[in-house]
Amino acid sequence: MRRSWIIVLALAFAAPAVASEIGQVKVAKGAVQVERDGKRVAATVGMPVRTSDVLVTGADGSAGVTFSDNSLVSVGPNSVFSIDKYRFDSTTHAGEFEGSLRKGKLAAVSGKMVKQSPESMKIRTPSSVMAVRGTELVVQVDEPATAPAKR
Repeated sequence: MRRSWIIVLALAFAAPAVASEIGQVKVAKGAVQVERDGKRVAATVGMPVRTSDVLVTGADGSAGVTFSDNSLVSVGPNSVFSIDKYRFDSTTHAGEFEGSLRKGKLAAVSGKMVKQSPESMKIRTPSSVMAVRGTELVVQVDEPATAPAKR
């Protein structure tokens, strides 16, 4: 009986950690970091990603992430992409995926949730919001040109 309670407690504490993992880094080349809880760590292949993580790539960096619904997101060099919201029900395929590309280039291939509900995936940029209704997209956000100095 005591052993059963230990197992139940262990599972109760382990469940939140597993539930927060929404995907995995599949490719990390060059300078790639994940910003999480105010800290930046080097991204490695196999590293879990979570809602509110921010992928940051350097001039020679690129990364690919596979999410639990089989959506694929790739970010190119000099990019900043945040995972703002993600939930997915593997039974019904219902879910919601919202991300923000602050700068750089992003390519995405939608997964099961978009097949179930075409409006479920949205990518924001500084000037627009895109609802991914098809299966693939590529978007690029350039840094604004600096204003000329006033004389």
